[in-house]
Amino acid sequence: MCLVLIAWRGDARYPCVIAANRDELHSRPTAPAHWWQSRPPILAGQDLLAGGTWLGMTQTGRFAALTNFRDPEQRREGTPSRGTLVASILMSGDSIERHLEQLRSVSAAYNGFSLLFSDGERLAIYESARGSGRVLGPGIYGLSNHLLDTPWPKVQTAKSRLSRALSCLSTTDAALALLRDEAPAPDDQLPRTGVSLEWERLLSSAFIRAPDYGTRCSTLLRIDERRRAWFDEWTWDAAGAPAGTVNFQFELE
Repeated sequence: MCLVLIAWRGDARYPCVIAANRDELHSRPTAPAHWWQSRPPILAGQDLLAGGTWLGMTQTGRFAALTNFRDPEQRREGTPSRGTLVASILMSGDSIERHLEQLRSVSAAYNGFSLLFSDGERLAIYESARGSGRVLGPGIYGLSNHLLDTPWPKVQTAKSRLSRALSCLSTTDAALALLRDEAPAPDDQLPRTGVSLEWERLLSSAFIRAPDYGTRCSTLLRIDERRRAWFDEWTWDAAGAPAGTVNFQFELE
């Protein structure tokens, strides 16, 4: 997952809105979002190679979403899949504080990541690059392949567009449009993350389209003031064209 936006407790009609893109190799086998046969059941896509997920939720409103921290020099082979951290949080009934403590104790074993998660009542972030986490207050947050709210152009633009989209969330159009934004950042605003200039340009847009790697799916999660949840996911093929959609609507327990 390379872009996660969340509007948390700032809108009376939709106290929680998540808009996210998952960027991955097109060759990595993946299942679209579905209810897992787990205890408790979780609604999430699934990485069929390692068994984890990048974003998911439960019927109680617990959710989690993960992005990788881009630093090629620090990448190690043979580390566990970071997607298993998301699945374990969703299946657990532990408190926010307990999860932060557990993540601090195990994060060094994984390649770099940032993990947003909620027990349904509170929101938290854990950033392995810092080795620490914290509870977040109301606001609009953006997470790409760095720390929370790092001012990369795609994060700042997408946060601004999500803020405007909160007034028209009865449909998915505005949120999907911001997730499909392919405009690259100007060269003088590109981050320097250790990849080539060509890749910095490619990765600077919200939606990534390339032959071997790109945006595989886009997700919009909305929870309204009556605790009704909508989970919409769009899958994209290697050319960036629509390859399927799934839609779920349910009442939170």
